Amino acid sequence: MFISDFLHYIEFERRYSKHTLISYTKDLEQFSEFLRETYQVEKANEVDFVFIRSWIATLMEEGKSPRTVNRKISTLKSYFRYLLKVGKIEDNPVLKISGPKARKKLPVFIEEKSMNLLITEFKTPESFEEARDRLVVELFYATGIRRAELIGLKSSDVNLDSKLIKVLGKRNKERLIPIHNSIFSLIDSYLGFKENALTEQSQDPYFFLTVKGKKMYPKLVYRIVNNYLSKVSTQKKKSPHVLRHTFATHMLNHGADLNAVKELLGHANLAATQIYTHNTIEKLKNIYKLAHPKA
Repeated sequence: MFISDFLHYIEFERRYSKHTLISYTKDLEQFSEFLRETYQVEKANEVDFVFIRSWIATLMEEGKSPRTVNRKISTLKSYFRYLLKVGKIEDNPVLKISGPKARKKLPVFIEEKSMNLLITEFKTPESFEEARDRLVVELFYATGIRRAELIGLKSSDVNLDSKLIKVLGKRNKERLIPIHNSIFSLIDSYLGFKENALTEQSQDPYFFLTVKGKKMYPKLVYRIVNNYLSKVSTQKKKSPHVLRHTFATHMLNHGADLNAVKELLGHANLAATQIYTHNTIEKLKNIYKLAHPKA
């Protein structure tokens, strides 16, 4: 099936993220297992679009969401496109496949008044952990960076002179994001605690560290954000990605250019950013209903 060749290609030539690589691997393993058990097919050039439709139907019967199924179809599209490119197949069986329609969900975000309340109630940090945790939350909200991007920040990526941070995004694409004065002062405070709490020998080159001087890990970052957001929000989702949604929504609500927000978020195309305009439109509708005498 040339699956290992394809995975090697997307990892080293296309430089897909580790997370994407894991997802693609699982999808293709499930698909190839289905082909073997259902149709006794073990060669890529024997795969027919009917087999793919059958797999999709099976996934839907198992209760998989349209979003999950469409992601798996996307994996197959990339896989068979690669096989066609390298001459392993003559026809692409995915071309006749269309995925189930998924209901679009608006991004979950924290209301501006709640974020303002959270920030104003922050106490002056008295320890390394307090300074780090506050900076983690506020940097997410001030820049809209992803959790993996925050964890991957190195000390050399934070330029205090120019007030910029250099972020390594998906597919190793770099972008520069400005930081405002309040974040600048929080960074200064964090670095002071960091220097006193950790010896240089115990520190990784990464900007955000654990109390043991090691690189932060995803679950720790999630717990920090969840803990703080729980103080001002009762909504179910209280993750770092919610702060990314919050950053984008608040920027657009205050008149930021859509293309500028796209660049700050590191989106590959404008369509990914436009989802946030729906929240802005909903806000306008609510204002209209409350304010217009005929509404």
